[in-house]
Amino acid sequence: MNADISQDPWATLDGLLGVEVAEAADTGLGAVAFYGRCSTEDNQDPETSYNWQLSNARKFVEPLGASVVAEFFDIGQSRSVPWERREEAGRLLSALKAPDRGWDAVVVGEGTRCWFGNQFSLIAPKFAAHGVDLWVPELGGKFDSHNPSHKMLMSVLGGMSESERQHIQTRVRAAMDAQVLNEGRHQGGRAPYGYVVVDGGSHPNPRKESEGYRLRMLAVDESAAEVVRRIFAEYLSGQGDRAIANGLNREGVPCPSAQRPRQNRHRLADGWQASTVRAILDNPRYTGYAFFGRWTRHETLLDPDDVAAGHVTRFRRSQPDRVVRSRQPAHPALITVQDFTQAQLLRRSKSTGGLRTARKAERGGRPTKRTYLFRGRIRCALCGRKMEASPRKHAMYYRCPARTLAPGSPALESHPPAIYLREDMIRDEINGWLADLFHRDNVTRTVKALAASQDQSGASSSREAAKKRVTDAETRLRRFQEAIEAGVDPAALAETINEAQAERAAAKAELDATPTSSALSEAEIHARIDSLGEIGPALANTSPEKLANLYTAVSLQVLYQPDDHAADVTIEPVGRVNSKGVGGGT
Repeated sequence: MNADISQDPWATLDGLLGVEVAEAADTGLGAVAFYGRCSTEDNQDPETSYNWQLSNARKFVEPLGASVVAEFFDIGQSRSVPWERREEAGRLLSALKAPDRGWDAVVVGEGTRCWFGNQFSLIAPKFAAHGVDLWVPELGGKFDSHNPSHKMLMSVLGGMSESERQHIQTRVRAAMDAQVLNEGRHQGGRAPYGYVVVDGGSHPNPRKESEGYRLRMLAVDESAAEVVRRIFAEYLSGQGDRAIANGLNREGVPCPSAQRPRQNRHRLADGWQASTVRAILDNPRYTGYAFFGRWTRHETLLDPDDVAAGHVTRFRRSQPDRVVRSRQPAHPALITVQDFTQAQLLRRSKSTGGLRTARKAERGGRPTKRTYLFRGRIRCALCGRKMEASPRKHAMYYRCPARTLAPGSPALESHPPAIYLREDMIRDEINGWLADLFHRDNVTRTVKALAASQDQSGASSSREAAKKRVTDAETRLRRFQEAIEAGVDPAALAETINEAQAERAAAKAELDATPTSSALSEAEIHARIDSLGEIGPALANTSPEKLANLYTAVSLQVLYQPDDHAADVTIEPVGRVNSKGVGGGT
């Protein structure tokens, strides 16, 4: 008995205790699946990325007897996207449930490319539930869910991946900001309506130049540029976004998506919309300067009640301090900085009046069955209101009815029941006056009169009016603050406080942008008149639509004196020039 114990004491003890001794397990891993990911944002070739990640995974597991029998590789998927929403990763998770999948382990080429933040802690239990091991090169082996060190290391790995992504975003954004600020470089993307992207010369980066990369820059698309200039001119003349869009649609002007269908495949190309006009009016790149960062990507939770579902990317307007403008002009300008600033001030002044003011402006150009030459251009001298068109069988009239005056209005005392002005009579007189005014023999005298009649006090009065609005808004804000301190519920004053703050901001912006003088030289006036073309031939035997466009170009205004049966006519054919001194009676 002693001899048997001495030969193999453990075998004797195991026999007494009934312990079954397991045979040594085979250390070969066998069949494994590979997972990798390549993002298009990191400027890396997907095929190259796939090859080095697969090679790294094989070097890691093949010495342990493993062979890769299945491959899952995501291309163009950000690491921040959860596995369930990645195409190949989702397919891998679905394959876990298949009993005949043909592999019992998954190996990755690089952990930081596969997991982000806390993704690993959400994915690992799914693999464990189906008996599939995870092999991660950064761990040096298989992940052990019972090893606290492994859990800590994978958590750190996810944090490093998130930090790396944020650092890359910060560095790229800083580099692009510097390129726009110092060089005015075009950073890609679709060209704004009115421009086309053309070759800008060799790339300043030697490596990219050797690979054939070229700089890109914006050049003017003349046909579309004229539409952009028209949109700004009509908006500054008082038309709203919808009215401008309706006018372009009536004339059959192709909208941006119709003019460039390949560039705007996500659009319906169904005509001009008010939002399209608004986007053009709000784009500062038409001033010739490069702007970058006006819109920024924000990651928001797909489902706030399910954080594990991850984030989705949404584009929002950036804060003003995040927008970068080039120091020098970067491409040809379509609109002057002064006109663009004036358009922004006008938009802001409309917004301070609320939706009611905006709607009133939007209705200013609704479609009609016929063309009214003097629509919105004739005012009654007795009440100051615009005279409305009144078609008759034998002629077109413009009328001012007294019944629409407000009760108690002082104008009711001297205002006839209805005032009528025939269109063809005043049209012929005005056309003759314009033809004589801009005849080649008289244009020099007209220019001198326009230059002399400029209201030098206009800028000063505008500044004073803006200062008064700032003071009034600040006075109201102080009163609201005193009311709150006296015990008034702040919620009851929230809307009025917001309106006062908006009015103050708009007035301050107008005050900062108002020039000290708006006078133009005679040469500038000559240039603007020349841009109108030959006015005389345009008045003879032309269509009502073209004639109405000419009146718009010269900013024609008529003040009708019913008592004297006379009209004071003023024009402003050079934009900002106040030509009230050049008026002519008809």
